[in-house]
Amino acid sequence: MVTGDNIMTARSIATKCGIIKPDDDFLVLEGKEFNKRIRDSSGNISQRKLDEVWPKLRVLARSSPTDKFNLVNGIVNSCVTKNREVVAVTGDGTNDGPALKRADVGFAMGIQGTDVAKNASDIILTDDNFSSIVKAMMWGRNVYDCIAKFLQFQLTANLSAGVISVVSAAAISSVPLRAVQMLWVNLVMDTLASLALATEPPTEDLLNRKPYGRTKSIISPLMLRNIFGQSLYQLAIMFLILYAGQYFLEVDSTVAKIQLNPHAAKELSAQFTMVFNAFVLMTLFNEINSRKLHGERNVFKGILRNPFFYCIWLGCFAAQVDMQENKMNYFAFFRFLKILIVTFGSRVFTCERLSIKQWAWSLLFGVFSLVWQQVSIVFESVFRFSIRHF
Repeated sequence: MVTGDNIMTARSIATKCGIIKPDDDFLVLEGKEFNKRIRDSSGNISQRKLDEVWPKLRVLARSSPTDKFNLVNGIVNSCVTKNREVVAVTGDGTNDGPALKRADVGFAMGIQGTDVAKNASDIILTDDNFSSIVKAMMWGRNVYDCIAKFLQFQLTANLSAGVISVVSAAAISSVPLRAVQMLWVNLVMDTLASLALATEPPTEDLLNRKPYGRTKSIISPLMLRNIFGQSLYQLAIMFLILYAGQYFLEVDSTVAKIQLNPHAAKELSAQFTMVFNAFVLMTLFNEINSRKLHGERNVFKGILRNPFFYCIWLGCFAAQVDMQENKMNYFAFFRFLKILIVTFGSRVFTCERLSIKQWAWSLLFGVFSLVWQQVSIVFESVFRFSIRHF
């Protein structure tokens, strides 16, 4: 806290605000003492001396606008930390202009702030309320996390679809996921999933974690674990259906038919339909997993706070069922989509109607995506514990 008040008042306010705590190693200085500590024998500001002061400095009282600028400039130029510090400054007066402009983010007061302060700042608080800064931080983190959630979801589905297509094309000269089916998958992945995951409302839990570094990749190691873990699971299930489905799913082996007659790849196939159906359901359930980025165990937490998410999820699930069933009736919202898909679905979407047993297996494969996520979290926790202690 940088203020022009006397040191006793500043210390009292900082204690109430939690800026200083009795058990911490901190400095509370006045502007005159601060200037003595950061200047060399020639009277010039020394970055080395300033680096000895600012990490512990919590309150700077009786300070001038020049002291404020010197502190901001010193922190921005400092190299004592691993990553360069991100500096945000609030101000309302004309003299605060240089510090507001030098900071990475300048907050000016919209009511009491001068025109000079507003022009030098990056963000103007229209209500002059500090809680607005907290809300801005919370929404900013939420936007970043929403982008990361969508990337985590989309990269998983793209990786699985790409590998199954390439391997199948090389092995049997046919792809189980047809062109129109891939269009539907892309609709689920791109348009609807982005809307569902991008509308996650912010929570105060976002403020309890440390901010991301300015040079940190948006795809974290935990995200990579989720992406590769879920992709491996989806690929394992699809290859299982493709090469062993005839043994437990009551389907004919389309792979064997294609090897005998390449033209069989153009016929409707219950086995290929199972691959497509299981893949879409695993993707839908993985959309629930993708709501969490930091290894949280409860992936359902807060899901009812986002009606966009569960309405889109239920809608995609209902439309997926309608592609292959002609006796089911859903919400009025999907009735028009149902008429189109049911009437033309068997040919347009290249889908064979599935039995109840086949649907049960598809749902089981989808639900197990949630179980697999929990298994991977536990496995990683055990692995980290082993590395830390052994």
